[in-house]
Amino acid sequence: MAHINLENGMPGILGPMLFSPHTAAPMNLLANALMQSDEGLSRGERELIATYVSSQNDCFFCQTIHGAIASDYLGDEDWSFVKSVKDNYEETTLSPKLKSLLAIAGSVQKGGKNVTTEQVEAAKANGASDLEIHDTVLIAAAFCMFNRYVDGLATTAPTDPDIYRKRAKNVIANGYSAKGTTY
Repeated sequence: MAHINLENGMPGILGPMLFSPHTAAPMNLLANALMQSDEGLSRGERELIATYVSSQNDCFFCQTIHGAIASDYLGDEDWSFVKSVKDNYEETTLSPKLKSLLAIAGSVQKGGKNVTTEQVEAAKANGASDLEIHDTVLIAAAFCMFNRYVDGLATTAPTDPDIYRKRAKNVIANGYSAKGTTY
């Protein structure tokens, strides 16, 4: 049960966004700017970073929806690759560049000052651009906020994976917005 009365019992971030449209609008703009871009990082990579950070924050709703979106972009039909990234990305087939960016994202999740010069140098040595490092840090920071928003209000999260698969297709087609969303 959510800590406040959320409209129609919408799950995850959708309930609070419907509750407060004036704060939802800029959050959706940020999510679209960060996640719906193909400049530098691919959309699948962006979603994977969001998924990883959300899993480190133990936010079930966010790691599941963004994992579903990442899986769709990456052709990971059974979500096994995304699960392996959440469990131990170092042991996956991800590129050294993306592994080094996930290390940075993991440090941001702990606190921004945990990002080290060595991590940034490693990312650059593995081919990451300044834009990709910037976007990784901002995605990680934004998802810490989104995760705390969702969990701080004790929103609900469906357990049926098909609900997340359906929502993932909607996000891929239409971007992020609480308007017109159904579960």
